[in-house]
Amino acid sequence: MAEERGKQVVKNESGEQKVRSQRKGRMSAAGIVTYALLGVWALVVLFPFYWMILTSIKSYSAYNGEYIPKLYTLSPTLQNYADAFTAVPLGRYLCNTLLFTVLTTFIMLAVIVLAAFAFARLEFRGKNAVFVLFLSMMMIPNELVVITNFITVTNLDLRNTFAGLILPSVTSVFYLYLLKENFEQIPDNLYYAAKVDGTSDLRYLFRVMIPIARPTLVTVTILKVIECWNSYVWPRLITDDADYFLVSNGIQEIRENGFGRENIPAMMAAVVVISAPLIVLFLLFRDKVMEGVSRGGTKG
Repeated sequence: MAEERGKQVVKNESGEQKVRSQRKGRMSAAGIVTYALLGVWALVVLFPFYWMILTSIKSYSAYNGEYIPKLYTLSPTLQNYADAFTAVPLGRYLCNTLLFTVLTTFIMLAVIVLAAFAFARLEFRGKNAVFVLFLSMMMIPNELVVITNFITVTNLDLRNTFAGLILPSVTSVFYLYLLKENFEQIPDNLYYAAKVDGTSDLRYLFRVMIPIARPTLVTVTILKVIECWNSYVWPRLITDDADYFLVSNGIQEIRENGFGRENIPAMMAAVVVISAPLIVLFLLFRDKVMEGVSRGGTKG
């Protein structure tokens, strides 16, 4: 009997080992397929960037002489980048965009921080109704808002001014909602304790709430910077003076009146210069963006 029991135990152990090995084999096969698909997707996503950089370091003659596009170049050149700053006022476009981005982001942060604090902590009549009204504005198509803003800015004689560029972009219902949800996660006991100590609302906001909500604020700042840097429709609509062009609508001016439609390498060099700040910004703060979004999207 003891021998039979021993044999049964050995069989059970060998069977469990086979099941485990089969599961490991399935998991490893699934992992290989998953990583293979992710690798293919990464190539699809990254190839346009590689092609953009590759084209930007090809000479105009070498690019036009390729009847079949090559995935490499044996004679790279940086002349296209020099042309991007000398043949066209790309530096001025970058300065305009930087000024527009910094001012718009700073004013928007001041607006949404105060508004989010009011909706999250203060009690006033009609608070919920006003916030629901704000949220309903997210349902309005952007095209309708652009038309209204264009009429308003034109009537105020703010076309071809930085004020006309900045003012319609200093509010965001989505960022307000995101920050309000984050503020509401802060325990009420901290607010009541601060009020007992005689702390004002603004002091509590800057000393307690903003430091706690820093990841969300960093996320909102980065997303707003990217939004301003890529803004195209509104700057294109409100400015027809080259002194106020941003990089988004200035690139069209470069294509039409700068390098010419045929000089693709020089165009690609300008696009690389314009895209590089955003790519670097996202790579440096990608963890902060994900952390801020996850904190703002959960409650409790």
